[in-house]
Amino acid sequence: MHINYARIALAAFAAMAAYLAYGFAMFAAWPSLQTEFLKYPSVYRPKDEMMKVMPFGMIAMFVSIVVVAVLYAKAAPTGAGIAFGASFGAWIGLFVVCVFVVHNWVNLNIGARLALYQAIAYFLQWVIVGAAIGLVYKPA
Repeated sequence: MHINYARIALAAFAAMAAYLAYGFAMFAAWPSLQTEFLKYPSVYRPKDEMMKVMPFGMIAMFVSIVVVAVLYAKAAPTGAGIAFGASFGAWIGLFVVCVFVVHNWVNLNIGARLALYQAIAYFLQWVIVGAAIGLVYKPA
């Protein structure tokens, strides 16, 4: 297996663009998600304070997408594409829901509705990330 590092980089940038596009569209199309977040001001930062630390979040998301792109490159059979990427993203999405969303629901003082909304949103976001990686990544 020869890993194509240039394609991993391209796939990661494409997946980050897809991640951000979906994130913006999701909040625009699903205003009740933002309404749920606003119910917990003692848990989540106000928007202006969140924007001050957003660069750290963006860097962390990009690093996580690079990690997923590398995992995809190691797992994808020759000729895999968008369908395998979406399936791969679904497994990553399930992992994220269990390790992040459910974990936060247990540990943070948030309601089940917000946890459900996050589970749906983040699962779909990682399916889209996986599909973007599958669309771009080609082995060496």
